[in-house]
Order: sequence, then C-alpha cells, then structure tokens
Amino acid sequence: MPLMLQGRRIPEAWGGKPSVGTGRHGSSAPSLRIALVNNMPDPAFEDTGRQFFTLLNSAVGDHNAVLQLFSLPQVIRGERVLEHFHAAYSDIHDLFNGQFDGVVITGTEPLKHNLREEAYWAALTGLFDWAERNTTSAVLSCLAAHASVLHSDGIERCPLGDKQFGVFEFPKSDHALMNLNTGSVRFPHSRWNEVRKDDLIAHGYSVLTHSPEGGVDCFIKRKKQSLFVHFQGHPEYDTQTLLKEYRRDVKRFLRAERETYPNMPRGYFDATTAQLLDEFRDKALCNRHEDFMTQFPDSSVPAAPVNTWHDSAVSIYRNWLQFIAERKDERRAFTPQVAHSVAVPARNEIA
Repeated sequence: MPLMLQGRRIPEAWGGKPSVGTGRHGSSAPSLRIALVNNMPDPAFEDTGRQFFTLLNSAVGDHNAVLQLFSLPQVIRGERVLEHFHAAYSDIHDLFNGQFDGVVITGTEPLKHNLREEAYWAALTGLFDWAERNTTSAVLSCLAAHASVLHSDGIERCPLGDKQFGVFEFPKSDHALMNLNTGSVRFPHSRWNEVRKDDLIAHGYSVLTHSPEGGVDCFIKRKKQSLFVHFQGHPEYDTQTLLKEYRRDVKRFLRAERETYPNMPRGYFDATTAQLLDEFRDKALCNRHEDFMTQFPDSSVPAAPVNTWHDSAVSIYRNWLQFIAERKDERRAFTPQVAHSVAVPARNEIA
C-alpha cells in the first residue's frame, strides 16, 4: 500500500500518487511510523526529501506506514526553501514528543573542519541520543554517519586526497539487510572524507559492504534500544543526481570557486558521454569564465546515465522496514500475561 505523509500535503514536484494521511489508513492505525530528518542544505533539500520519500514508498510493500518530515532548525534556510518547508515539514518538537519506529537522518554540508564546531552539532548529537532510546532502528546518511560515530565512539573521519565520486561496486555480506538477489551492490558515493574499516571494527561495528575502490559503504551497530544503520554512500540518489553534482562542480571551477577541474563520476557515464565531457573540459580549461557553461553538452548528457542501484536500494530499505515491523510485532506479542514464555526470534534477525 502507498506510503502516507503525516498531516501534510505531498508536494506536487514529488510526482507520486500516494495518499495523504494524518496517521490513519482507512480505520486502522499505521503499523509503522517513520521519521525523516532532512538536514541537507538548500540546493539539495527538496530533492533529498523527494528521493527518500520515493525510495521508502517503493520499499514499503504491504506495510501500513506513515512518514513524517522534519529538519533541524539550526540549519539555516533561505526564503524559497522555507516555503516548501512550511508546506511539508513538521516542527522538530513533534519528533521528540512523538513515537516513531524508525528514523532516517541525513547529513548537511560541513562548514568546519572539525564537526564538533558546527553550529548544529549539539542538536544533531541530541537527535542521535534520542534515536538510540526511542526507535527500533535509525538510518544515518553520509555526514550523519560520520557525525554519529564521532559522537558515540570518537571515530574521526579521514580526509581523502580527492572526492570519492561515482558509482562503486561492493560485494555484499550474508547479513539479513543484504538479503538480495545479487552477489554485489552498486551505490553512488559523493564525499571528501571517510571513516575506515579497521577503526569501525575496532569499535564494535559490523561492516556489511566494502571494496578496495569504494571503501566502506554500509556498516551497523546496536546502540541502546536501536540498530544504527550507516551509509557513507547514497542509495537514495536519483539517476541524474551525480550528473547534477558534476555540473555544479564544473560551474564552480569556471567561477574560480575551486582551484581544480572536477573529475567525472566513476562508473557512471558511458564511453560516448565521457568523451563529450572530456572535450568540454579541454575547452573549459582554456576558457575559464562562467559564460562558457552555456557550452556544456546538456542535450547529449541527461539521457546517458543508467541507474544500476535503484533495485538494490529498494530491497535494502524493504529489509530494513521488515526488520522494524517484526520487532514491533514481537513487542506486541510479549505482553505481561505471557511474560513467562520464551520469546520467539524474528524470522529475519538483523541485530
């Protein structure tokens, strides 16, 4: 059944047909309540909300589920985004005063070298502490994953020599979250820093996907009441997201907002498109001014990328929702009247 949006209208730009709800589907209460805390900066804010909504809507299956949208108020918003925010997002106090089975927390663009110096640090770490005590499972995306392990285990992220940018293949573990029909997964990454496998394992994390080229992708750890699922990559990305980021970085180079011309995302463009973009780069290096961006081969590029990660992303999030649902069913079954009974393990044990 379709995913509902708690108490808000679904933005037209999201392009879906899911019903709008306030916590009910017909006469039944929702079986799952999920929160999305979208902290992305303004240029990516609306796209990120839509991407996670679309992904969860594809993954929800037969569950009667409601999604409620939030964002930390410490992330400054411009006028245009605030209009969308007030139409679709709830006050953060509704999160802390409500009951949620799962939460997805995004990162945001860092402004400081030390994450502890960010203006939103206290609010973000307070959100992690709340999720540990009040959810069955939490998903931490990209910078939120880095902030979470720094907060709880003191694991510092390590700067990379260049941007980890592209679609990378990862052999998958036999963990229940990775219960897929393929032997490996391919997911987009876009980051300048990483947390490393040895550091994570030393602090009790289980690394589910890792490769020499892509580094760590997904890793988990139980924290108090909640299973924390961390992604350094972006399974939620649209087909065109890496292209948009690459185009943005090229424009920043032409504006002299960055010193070097950006590398193309790896494993993303076909050979013909890559050649077109190489030719544009060679000309741009000799014509470094913003007006040259009009020569970017937009008419040839948009149809080129092929989405090789969507099905795997849907499967992983479906497994995540199933884990939450099974744990919720177990709690319902284990009432005081049957407290002497032996609890039955979940059919799809994850923790």
